[in-house]
Formats: sequence, C-alpha cells, structure tokens
Amino acid sequence: MLQTIIESLNLKEAFNSIWGVFLNIRLNDIVDIIILYFLIYNGIKLIRETRAQQLTKGIAVLLGCYALAYMFNLNTMRFLLKLCFQWGFLALIILFQPELRRMLEKVGRTKIAELSFLNPTDATSDELKWSSAIESICDATQNLSSSKTGALIICERKTKLGEQIATGTVLNCTPSVAIFGNIFYPNTPLHDGAVIIRDGVILAAGCFLPRPQKDELINKQLGSRHRAAIGMSENSDALVIVVSEETGAISVAENGELTRGYSKESLKKLLTKSLIKDKDTNSIKEKSFAGRVISRWKK
Repeated sequence: MLQTIIESLNLKEAFNSIWGVFLNIRLNDIVDIIILYFLIYNGIKLIRETRAQQLTKGIAVLLGCYALAYMFNLNTMRFLLKLCFQWGFLALIILFQPELRRMLEKVGRTKIAELSFLNPTDATSDELKWSSAIESICDATQNLSSSKTGALIICERKTKLGEQIATGTVLNCTPSVAIFGNIFYPNTPLHDGAVIIRDGVILAAGCFLPRPQKDELINKQLGSRHRAAIGMSENSDALVIVVSEETGAISVAENGELTRGYSKESLKKLLTKSLIKDKDTNSIKEKSFAGRVISRWKK
C-alpha cells in the first residue's frame, strides 16, 4: 500500500514538472524551436540529396563502435576511435567540402522573403516554363543518339551558372529539335561546348565546364564530355545530360554521379520529376508546414 502511494506521488511530481515546462514556454522559445526545426529539416534534406548520406552512415557506424567499445571496456578500440574523433571536425570539412560549398552558395543567394516556408515555389509556373523544353530536349537527345552526335545539355536549377555562361555564346532562344541539331552538328563553332538552359530557355551555348574534383578516380573509358558533366554536377545542383558520340548512349550526371542507359521515355520521366514534380511536392509540404505554424500560433 505504501509503495503504491509513493509511486502515485512520483507520477504526480513528474506530471507537475512536465506541465510546469509547458507553462513556462515564452514567445522566444517558440521562435527558437521553429528556427531549430527549419535548420534541422534543411540539413537532413541537404544530406539526403547528396553523397553525404553515405558518409553520414559511415560516421554513425564509427559512433556505434565507440559506444560498444565504451560499454565493454575495449581500451585499444576506444583509444583509436578517440584519435579519429579528435580530428573528426577537420575530416568532416574535407569530406563534405562539395556539400558545404553548395549549402553556403544557397545561403548566399537566399533572401529573407525566399525562405522555403515563407515563399513556396509556384509549381504551375515551373510546369509552364519547362514542359515544352523537356519535350524538345527528349526529342533532340533521341535524334542525336540515333546519329551518334555528341551533346552536352545542362538544365539549371537553383544554383546559377553565371561563370559558365560567361564562357559561351548567349543565345536566349526557345529550345527545339532544330536548334539542338544546329548547335551540336559536328565541326560547327558551338558543337564542342555545353548548352545551358534556364527556366526552359536556352541561355547560352559553347560553354566550358569545370573539371571533376577527383578526375583520376573516374572510369578511364569516359570521355571529356562525361567528365565535364560530372564536374558540373559536383559544383552545382544542375541536371547534366550527355550524349556519347562513340556509342550514342544517353547519360545524366547529378550530384557528382553519372547514370547511363537512358531512353527518351526514361529521360522525360527524370526531367519531369526533377524540374517540375519535385518543386510541386516541396511546395505542398512547405504550404502545409506554414499552415500548421499559423494555425498553432492562432490557437
């Protein structure tokens, strides 16, 4: 009986403590939680969309090993892992350098009014801009693939490619099969460079692209176009389409990774998902988050 009374008192004290925390929440605490949520959400999103996800898994494994070494008193393992973690911050900067650079570029471009849940992307506008361009890109790549004509097409997303545009010839024209055919026709002045498309418009052609960060690790069978595509995707969030002049194979580079063997249909599906549907999904999520914040604030 006495034990039951003591347990009920302990539960009551715990409930009162928790209730006291809620009663003491102030406006600045709410703002602090919202900002922290925003940072964590975008941090996870950044990791999930890049190769950093695999590196994060490796770090989690090391942390798990350290916990096991601590639990079972494995002194040698603890010592070695401790040395690793002492230099871990510097190692993270080196390993995540492309992702950190991309994140800082996004922060530098972002205005207060453009925060994700304050000004959601207009998916309808994106669809109008890109739907016709995607059709022309897919038709053109199929023709170029059939004739084994080399091509390099960049679909710009959030990261602006002003440095690369400055190295080419500004066209500012609507994409079409004929335009792509003229640009990439062998021995023409612009056929060796890349075409950059912004908001569904061909902005420039004959553009030079950066080299990959780890050029020596790339398959030796890949030519200069594929290497340039990988380098561009490492330095931006652009979607880079490559047509091989040797085999006619269609490849796509994104986030430093090259995937090959696309057909017209699979390429169209990828472009639609990356340039239109993803923005639509993000817009819905951001609107729902903003709605939840506003409704809770009113309550």
